[in-house]
Amino acid sequence: MRVALLPALGLIVSLLALPIPAAAAARSVTVDGPWVAVHLLHYESDADLADLEAQLPALAALGVNVLVLEVDYAFEFRSHPELRLSPKPITPAGARRLVRACRAHGISVVPEFQSLGHQSWAKDTWPLLTKYPELDLTPGAFPGNEGLYCREWDPTNPRVYQIVFALIDEIIDAFEADAVHVGMDEVFLIDNAAAPATKALDPAEVYAKAVNDMYGHVVKQRGRTMLMWGDRLIDAARYGYGAWDASKNSTWPAVYMIPKDIVICDWHYEPRESYPSVRMFLEKGFRVLPTSYKDVEASKALVEQSLALKNPRMLGHVFSSWSKQAKEAEWPPLAANARLLRKAPSVGR
Repeated sequence: MRVALLPALGLIVSLLALPIPAAAAARSVTVDGPWVAVHLLHYESDADLADLEAQLPALAALGVNVLVLEVDYAFEFRSHPELRLSPKPITPAGARRLVRACRAHGISVVPEFQSLGHQSWAKDTWPLLTKYPELDLTPGAFPGNEGLYCREWDPTNPRVYQIVFALIDEIIDAFEADAVHVGMDEVFLIDNAAAPATKALDPAEVYAKAVNDMYGHVVKQRGRTMLMWGDRLIDAARYGYGAWDASKNSTWPAVYMIPKDIVICDWHYEPRESYPSVRMFLEKGFRVLPTSYKDVEASKALVEQSLALKNPRMLGHVFSSWSKQAKEAEWPPLAANARLLRKAPSVGR
């Protein structure tokens, strides 16, 4: 049995889930037609961004009009210099140069800061929990990161947000961003026995609070559109997905507790006869960006089935390689399937 997070939390998340008034609407990413987006990882310095700039003509020729650039801690933070990932991270000047080059090619940049989960990879723990181990959701557990997928920060600790919001603000300003992707995928530790702050709480309420806290800053305070991964919001049992691209750990009821103007990046990597979560998110009022990986046929199926829904809130598609490519435009699913989106009528903005 789960214990309610706070007596008033149900009311709070319900209020936050209401549509925001039109006057408070966040800035929107402007694209010509459906989003043909590429998710980019491991661009961690100005030199990396210069390499990416050289690839913009080839990407634009394919119809790419959005880059989702995962920045995370690879930035020259001024508010918290101790959280820089390396001695030569992305600088504000480097970010602005890339943004101007992208605009010249009709491409918008959406920076990503991976939130809540993915605070480590293999034996490496990212700077927030290295410098501030007291903010770890499972403090002192899993030495050497053995026995867990990725570390997570404690979403009930207000100190997390005092730090993280300052980092996100710097990234927003440097990239002159109209939208921010906040990650939030593959969260597995909320009810773990080693998580003293949340192990007895309702995972859906904890997860919804984490989403709503990010929304409160990105959308309500900064007036930007918020994107996030959708896996923790999908009932795996009902929709027939696995434990990775959907939730088997009781977070999925959070889908009823968060604002509907969040853009959901609904990722699925395997070929399937259908992808019912895309329709589910649309019917609940969200804008949706289905996201594919390396399987060309699975990518094609996801693009075609999403476009067939003919829903104006189905924005387009995100192609992700989860690695840095020498020639991003030659990533096989993108090269093969971007044309499907270019031929489609405009399905959303």
